[in-house]
Amino acid sequence: MNEQHLIALDLDGTLLTDDKVISERTKKTVLQAMQQGHIVVIATGRPHRASIDFYEELGLDTPMVNFNGALIHHPKDHRWDAIHSPIGIRTAHKIIHVCHELGVKNILAEVKDQVYLDQYDDEIMKIFQGKDDSPITVGRLQSNLKDDPTSLLIHPEEDKIKKLRERLDEEASLIEHRKWGAPWHVIEIVRAGMNKAVGLDKIARYFHIPKSRVIAFGDEDNDLEMLDYAGVGVAMGNAIDELKAVAKHVTGTNEEDGIDAFLTDYLNLNKKAM
Repeated sequence: MNEQHLIALDLDGTLLTDDKVISERTKKTVLQAMQQGHIVVIATGRPHRASIDFYEELGLDTPMVNFNGALIHHPKDHRWDAIHSPIGIRTAHKIIHVCHELGVKNILAEVKDQVYLDQYDDEIMKIFQGKDDSPITVGRLQSNLKDDPTSLLIHPEEDKIKKLRERLDEEASLIEHRKWGAPWHVIEIVRAGMNKAVGLDKIARYFHIPKSRVIAFGDEDNDLEMLDYAGVGVAMGNAIDELKAVAKHVTGTNEEDGIDAFLTDYLNLNKKAM
């Protein structure tokens, strides 16, 4: 068997197709890598409740990185040393004020798996509702949000994204802000110092895997630190140019089973039987 690797998978635009599913080809390859002894983890900007179905579909029993590193936990082992690093409530309310000042489509705050939505939006409700139909509190965040949020999601008008991110840069000592991949032009905000690399480093140390044997796949700017951290950083063919510049490798797109192509070749999976 090859030396054991830790394989970190971003979800949207990476593991998932544009229809938000795992293709059968990529799933088979990931399962084959696990069967060969490699460790697979999910590292995503999504919250736990919007990731757990894919975690279970792959039959994972590993820690998971959610909210771009603001929540690092083990869905199946609550004794695992989880880390939750929320944004301070005063900072959160300041950002919400800026968003209202600039004018945005909507703002969503998450306190772990509790969801607060500034304005009713049926499409957003369907995406962020947990599979257990956990309630979403709808109404002005300045009134309803009373706890430190794990993350804030801003859905801006496309022509206001640049201006919004410039204003958010003024809070750089307190927050990190990243853009989600297509089709959602969403700005996600977490506490400063939190990113996927923080979570991946914790998990790699837990499994005693050196960085040289960490493989990470991504496509957007919230994957920059993770791919830079990994000894084998892989940008999807559909990734932004900035990520491709940081990555050690570029594979096919999420629609072309880029994960399958890279892992099959890099781990010599095509030479082994299931």
